Amino acid sequence: MAKSKSRLQARKRRHVSIRQSVIGTPERPRLNVYRSLAEIYAQVIDDEAGHTLVSASSIDNELRTKMQGLKKTEQAKLVGKKLAERAKLKGIDKVVFDRGGYRYIGRVKALADAAREGGLDF
Repeated sequence: MAKSKSRLQARKRRHVSIRQSVIGTPERPRLNVYRSLAEIYAQVIDDEAGHTLVSASSIDNELRTKMQGLKKTEQAKLVGKKLAERAKLKGIDKVVFDRGGYRYIGRVKALADAAREGGLDF
């Protein structure tokens, strides 16, 4: 009889599988997304050096005041735009998208689309 796995365990398994092929380099870092129930976080990571180059989240002090009264998808769009803006300032144009084991719908898609509009290429 097969044991049932929790949603979190299944997502982590998917993320490990994705990470085998998605690797961030200095020329093309990895855009990682983490989505909690209430917030969304995004980082641009250079895996070779093991450093986070740029990050943005819905709990940033800059964005916190703009988040009030917005739906979660709209918050994700703001985070994506702010992440793209910060990446551009650091000279990052191209990234590899790591959806973190989440389905490419809703907040994850909104963040990715906003980052593309902001000028990131992936």
